[in-house]
Amino acid sequence: MTLKSTHLAAMTLSAVTLSLFMASTQAATKWDMPTPYGDSNFHTVNISEFADDVREATDGELDITVHSAGSLIKHPEIKNSVRRGLVPIGELIMSRLANEDPLFEVDSVPYLASNYEEAWTLWQASRDMLSKRLADQRLKLLFAVPWPPQGIYTQFRIETGEELQGVKMRAYNKSSEQLADLFGAVATQVEVPDIPTAFGTGRVDAMITSPSTGANTRAWDYLSHFNHAQLWLPKNMVVVNIKEFESLPEEVQKALEEAATAAEDRGWEASKAETEAQIKVMSDNGIVVYEPTDAFAGRLKTVGEEMEKTWLERAGEDGEALLKQYRGQ
Repeated sequence: MTLKSTHLAAMTLSAVTLSLFMASTQAATKWDMPTPYGDSNFHTVNISEFADDVREATDGELDITVHSAGSLIKHPEIKNSVRRGLVPIGELIMSRLANEDPLFEVDSVPYLASNYEEAWTLWQASRDMLSKRLADQRLKLLFAVPWPPQGIYTQFRIETGEELQGVKMRAYNKSSEQLADLFGAVATQVEVPDIPTAFGTGRVDAMITSPSTGANTRAWDYLSHFNHAQLWLPKNMVVVNIKEFESLPEEVQKALEEAATAAEDRGWEASKAETEAQIKVMSDNGIVVYEPTDAFAGRLKTVGEEMEKTWLERAGEDGEALLKQYRGQ
């Protein structure tokens, strides 16, 4: 082989190598994923596993970086940021969208579904409706995972509910605001990362939330009692921008959906385990954990019935159809 042909072959090999490198570089898609909660929260742990599963299943072709605790985008802006394409994927609590459509709040109607079996049945009854509403906004629903049942944290024991009059209560969605109002409390919206500061500065002195959030935010530093009322099981959902999803190769889309299915199954089981584990953590740290008295339970049931009626008035025919399907009517 002549020097000229050797040089030409080397140049050709270099060009091919460079092309292959560029092709592999271009094939790797990197997604930033904002989430509202800290790294130790079971939702964030589950989503980190989801991102790992996607990376492994696609051999790195889709690489999702999870940005926890609202560090990239604050919770109230996550949904619209995904819709507008500022980020391709994100996690948020579903009931945050209640003001735009009451169907997103169905999992936060008191005592409509207050255990995991009922919550799963409600999710199956509502999933298609909610998926369609999200699709109308160029969003694809990937999966949803519930929080443990919601209870009430205070600095005193609740006997009848009258004790909540005038109490400044942390809320996080329309249902928690309405429940606080019906008990004469003063509802104040506070995001999870801001809870300790809100109590420390006196913005709030009680809250409705899960055992998970109570333990994650060290509720024993600023509260003394947890009423395990099991009001509802609100869900977090993961959504992806449809245009971004459809731009992925078909096999990557499939891998993403399979990882989402696995994350939903894993997340529901993790939520169940979280309830018992975090109640124990709170109890071990001095929080008094107790069940509602008969008087308070009766009041909660009455409030729940009133809130369901109000929700149905807002949700209209679609809400009625959803509840009929849920209740097998």
